[in-house]
Amino acid sequence: MDKFVITGGKKLNGTVKVSGAKNASLALMPATILASGKYELANTPSLRDVTSMMKLLQTMGVTFERNGTTLLVNTFRVNKFEAPYEHVKKMRASIYVLGPLLARYGKAKVSLPGGCAWGPRPVDLHIEGMKKLGAAVDLERGYIIAKAKRLKGTRIAFNVSSVGATGNIVMAAVLAKGTTRIENAATEPEITNLVEMLLAMGAKIDGMGTTTLEIEGVDELHPAKVHTIPDRIEAGTMLIAGAMCSGKVRIENVNPEHLSAVTARMEDAGISLNIGKDFIEVAAPKTLHAVDVTTAVYPGFPTDMQAQWITLMAIAKGSSAVTDTIYRDRFNHVPELIRLGADIEMKDNVAVIRGVKKLMGTKVMSTDLRASAALILAGLKAEGETEVLRVYHLDRGYEAIEKKLGALGASIKRVAGEEF
Repeated sequence: MDKFVITGGKKLNGTVKVSGAKNASLALMPATILASGKYELANTPSLRDVTSMMKLLQTMGVTFERNGTTLLVNTFRVNKFEAPYEHVKKMRASIYVLGPLLARYGKAKVSLPGGCAWGPRPVDLHIEGMKKLGAAVDLERGYIIAKAKRLKGTRIAFNVSSVGATGNIVMAAVLAKGTTRIENAATEPEITNLVEMLLAMGAKIDGMGTTTLEIEGVDELHPAKVHTIPDRIEAGTMLIAGAMCSGKVRIENVNPEHLSAVTARMEDAGISLNIGKDFIEVAAPKTLHAVDVTTAVYPGFPTDMQAQWITLMAIAKGSSAVTDTIYRDRFNHVPELIRLGADIEMKDNVAVIRGVKKLMGTKVMSTDLRASAALILAGLKAEGETEVLRVYHLDRGYEAIEKKLGALGASIKRVAGEEF
């Protein structure tokens, strides 16, 4: 397992380009199952999760080829309709194959998903959605087994907004007979990117970007060329790195609208931002002020930025509170930040942070993807040397982060192949 060794205290200056969005790619790739042919998915990041999804789809007969940042997908030879445990256990997004397989081929056998170890993320909404669309669904020995001659349009109203369930049900509904109405649908940019792809494939969907989607099923779809949106969480992480490390950083290949909740809070904290059409420039403030945040579904403050914000607040002037209403137990990074000198107290799903004047480097261990990012941010600011262990979590969602940060002036190196 690799680790990162960081010597903190270096100023960050320069320009960094954000990669394509991990969470969008993990929805766009399974959508190719819906129609046989050749697809071009531009701006696809090179990440562990993307590779895991490729390997899963390859077991079904899908083939892939990379041309720079464009992923070429061929679905002519899909001949297997099972997502086995050995692939699905690596990430929860694997359940995205359920809807497309069921819609196109009328059958699917999908292992219950894995992924980050924290927090319950039940698949009930996915399963209930497929049942409402007319599928017969059973759970047998850790697998979801679903069958339907042809799915039928229906009304689905989510009790809670779910990105994964929205994406899966939209993909299932585009080939269903009749009209499907999804209420309280997720409005995250990654879902909008998926809907854009499905429209390009010939789907009929109204309400893109809103909480109500109406899908009129069609008999068949066709392949398409799609551009994957920029990764808003990578962009937000880089913005916080720039704000913490006493320099000026320009973030390119970004959609500022996708980050409005984060940039608004950054400005509240006294951070200077120059926001353009597809870039954001951040300058570290003389005084960083404590600002409370509460995570919420899009367009609210994203739960995927909660850990990074806690790290920023750890060096802010004053006290702040960070409340996570999405995943109430997503705070495994807090004990590790405390090891670095942060003053944080947990009260249920609220982290109370009292800013300190400095962090001190030490050895810490990442437990999930966003916790890894938080610990790297802390290491960039801390005095002395920080070792971040088990960074394979980070490789799931950040493309070559050490190279990008190194180009900005950070002292960060990957040490491979050691036992920890």
